[in-house]
Amino acid sequence: MHVRLFTLFFCLALSLKTFAQLTPPGLGETNSAFWSAIGVSQKLDKKNTSKTYFGTGYISGTVENNPFNAPSIVVLNQEFYHKINSKWQYSYALSYRRQHEYDEEFAGLKEAGVKQEFRVYGRLGYTTHIGSLKWATALRQEVRKFYSGEFANVPDALQLRTRLKTQFTVPLDSEIHNSIIGSAEILFAMANDKAEGWNRPDYSPEDYPVILDIGYMNDLIGYGDTTTDVSYLAMDIIIKDPFN
Repeated sequence: MHVRLFTLFFCLALSLKTFAQLTPPGLGETNSAFWSAIGVSQKLDKKNTSKTYFGTGYISGTVENNPFNAPSIVVLNQEFYHKINSKWQYSYALSYRRQHEYDEEFAGLKEAGVKQEFRVYGRLGYTTHIGSLKWATALRQEVRKFYSGEFANVPDALQLRTRLKTQFTVPLDSEIHNSIIGSAEILFAMANDKAEGWNRPDYSPEDYPVILDIGYMNDLIGYGDTTTDVSYLAMDIIIKDPFN
C-alpha cells in the first residue's frame, strides 16, 4: 500500500458561482505539466446534476521544462451528483483514461507504450460555510482497471484507491463571480497483481453560463524521504445547463 499527498496551493476561479474545478490528474514523474479540459454541467432537477468533461494533459519529461513537450493523457469522465440537503451530497461516476508511458531518459515510449484505464467511483461530500468562506470535504472510493493499448493484461491491473480531500473557497467579490480555491488531498491505493496478489477577477456576465478555471498545482508523489514533485499549469472550461 502507498500513500500519495496531492496539494493544490491555489486556484483562481473565474465563475458565476463556485463550482468544482476539473482537477488535473497525476501525470507521473516530470518537471512540469499542462492540463486543459472542457465540460458540460447539466442540472437534471432540483437535486440531481450531470457533469461530463473531456480533458488532455501534456508533460515536459524529466529533462525538458516545456510543459507542452509531449502528450501524456486523454480523459473522458461522466459523473452524476445528488444533493441530499444543503450540506451533504453524493455522486457516482465512470471514467476512461488513455495515458502515454515514456522511458527513463524520455527518449520514447516505454515498452508498454500506452496504458488504458477504466475507473468507477463514488463520492460523499460535506459542505459548510464559515462567514463568507466555503469549506468542502469529500471522501471518494475508486475501483480502477488497467489495460495495455491493445487491451492486454498489465501488472497491477486492478486497483482500489481511497481519496480524502478538503477544500477552502474564498470569494473575491460580493457576487462570488471570482474566488480563490485552496485544497489538499490524500490518496491511499492498493493494487492487485495477477501473479503476486494484493500489495498497496469579474469576467462573467450574469447571463453567460460559462465557467473558466485557471490555476497552479504542485503535486507531491511518494512518502517519507522518497518524494518527488511536479508543477502543473491547469485550465478548464465548464458550460452550465446548455439544454435549458
